[in-house]
Amino acid sequence: MKLVAVTALLLSLFAVPAFAVDVGFDEVTIPNGAEPPLIAGIWYPTNAPATPHSLGAIRQTVAPNAPLAGNHLPLVVMSHGGAGWYDGHYDTALALARAGFVAAAVGHAGDTFKDQSRTLQLWRRPAQLHRLVDYMLDGWRGHEQLDAARIGAFGFSNGGFTVLVAAGGIPDLLKIQPFCKAHRDHDLCEALRQAQVDLPSVANVPASAWIHDSRIKAIVIAAPAFGFAFGKAGLSDVHAAVQLWSAADDRHQPHPDYDEPVRDDLPRAPDYRAVANAGHYDFLPPCDTRLSRIQPEICTSLSGFDRAGFHERFNADVVRFFQSELP
Repeated sequence: MKLVAVTALLLSLFAVPAFAVDVGFDEVTIPNGAEPPLIAGIWYPTNAPATPHSLGAIRQTVAPNAPLAGNHLPLVVMSHGGAGWYDGHYDTALALARAGFVAAAVGHAGDTFKDQSRTLQLWRRPAQLHRLVDYMLDGWRGHEQLDAARIGAFGFSNGGFTVLVAAGGIPDLLKIQPFCKAHRDHDLCEALRQAQVDLPSVANVPASAWIHDSRIKAIVIAAPAFGFAFGKAGLSDVHAAVQLWSAADDRHQPHPDYDEPVRDDLPRAPDYRAVANAGHYDFLPPCDTRLSRIQPEICTSLSGFDRAGFHERFNADVVRFFQSELP
């Protein structure tokens, strides 16, 4: 066989052709039963030239609606934090797409910056993530180029909770009320009091309400919310490989009640990363001037903490983990 033919054959076996160097982007709507459709963003490798585009409030270098490059591509679905949006971790999505993954993030209806009417109806989130996986494998225009055996998930804060449930976790939300009696100063508990949430009415959730997705083989979770609500029994069916990130100076979800219980109670020890001097919101991308002005609470880091430099390392480590666990 000629060398050219051998080279072509070898390239065809890889998920992404060597010449796919840019990132494409789609915004899609996903059927959501009787409710309004979900909105999701999808980043993917492409051969089309990428140029700067304003996508919502964020400027990204992508090729909108471009052809998808590659076959048998791994998929990572993404779940944002409370009151966020699908683009909340766009830099991680871009890094994944440049590495040959398709990254798809859903805007969680009822828990976005526009609509926080169902923030504590946490059982809705894993169901929405499940719909995203269904759509990516069956409805998205590039679904035939995906590898259904290579699916991961990424989540931050409420999204970390969501991904843990999707991977098999079953929380007990009835633990929230006694937890908040003992920790009235926690941001979470203060927010619940100010919102006058009737905890017993929203917390009595049957185990059957939590939707799992066995197609997810590896997960990355950062500062997962409500970590104390799982316990060993609640995490006993999480068999996916886990990379767990913790902010050492997390004042929104203080130690040791959120990340540590998850770390200690998983049936298999996770790849655990504690980030010195980082706060809760340092897992979000660096803010531009406009966002820093209107939302300083999520944009301000501790003095001396280089959020931009951290995100370069963070995204590289997330990519390497998924490359290792979704070969």
